[in-house]
Amino acid sequence: MTDTIQPKPGILDIAPYVGGKSKIEGVAEPMKLSSNENALGAGEKAREAYQAAVGNIHIYPDGRAGKLRDAVADHHGLEPERLIFGNGSDEVFALLNQTYLQPGDNIVTGQYGFLAYRISALANQASVKLAPEPGYKAEVDAILEQVDDRTRIVYISSPSNPTGSYNTAEETRRLHTALPSNVLLVIDEAYAEFVTAADWETSFPLAKDADNIVVTRTFSKIHGLGGLRIGFGYAPLKVAEAVDRIRLPFNVSVPGLEAAVAALHDEAHQKASRDLVETWRPRLTQAIRGFGFESFPSAGNFVLVRFPDEKRSAAAANEYLHGKGIIVRPVGGYGLHDCLRITVGTEDQNRAVLDALSEFAAT
Repeated sequence: MTDTIQPKPGILDIAPYVGGKSKIEGVAEPMKLSSNENALGAGEKAREAYQAAVGNIHIYPDGRAGKLRDAVADHHGLEPERLIFGNGSDEVFALLNQTYLQPGDNIVTGQYGFLAYRISALANQASVKLAPEPGYKAEVDAILEQVDDRTRIVYISSPSNPTGSYNTAEETRRLHTALPSNVLLVIDEAYAEFVTAADWETSFPLAKDADNIVVTRTFSKIHGLGGLRIGFGYAPLKVAEAVDRIRLPFNVSVPGLEAAVAALHDEAHQKASRDLVETWRPRLTQAIRGFGFESFPSAGNFVLVRFPDEKRSAAAANEYLHGKGIIVRPVGGYGLHDCLRITVGTEDQNRAVLDALSEFAAT
């Protein structure tokens, strides 16, 4: 015992999540391409719904998110009672970890899996087992090798942040089939709407008849509502009911709920957002490779770029881009110290990035 207040064991050993940088000293309006935000912003319908909701912000939100629950269920063909809503999908991960992890348990995820999975697992005094990703992609066999009798949750993200890789429908099915029935498989589909690969498919149908699959989505990416923090999970009913016992009663705001419903019905904005990414993602990839840098195939709204040597390092490139007023994302927190992640921006932003990288390559 000590005579001062102390956090529980392990908390101070957790490295806090650091979001994408948003400011450059001396630059009034930098070009922010560090957080995989929707370059087109929120759609008009969502903005109008948000403004209309201002008159009701003195009223507590519907704790069951009934209007959004019905809209999501109808849009995706899901059972409404099996949905979990959260302050972003990050909160859904945290709720699942809090519900199912005890000290001594573990989660398994890929070597480059999203950091949010790990942080809340560690906060619940569980350990994190990382499956190697030599090809910068979550590998089924490598994940299964890490599963033991204390594994409670396996996390995969498809597409994956920060690598941009994805798991095929066949790979996801094989992973689920091989997992013990008492292990929860959480499939993070935050970037699902940007996938064009024919061998990828959403795991909603796989989850429909499974007792141990949760599929999560977010309104932060395709819908451009990152600032409102809206996410959801589609879970077995027994999982949804267990999570509801600890979920804070009003965890999604009134304006957020209204804006999310409107965004879900704004198909024109969703299409414009997809079209922008589908047009510029391959252009960025090809051009960056032409500069002599490695750009990984991506299924998200971003590209991951590796820089080859000490002279033209990721740190040097990041500093050079800052000098041009451009903010991208170093990903050393994932162990990718030689890489930068660059969000697909507007046409003008993308051209500015390519001009800057072309100049940097020539230095």
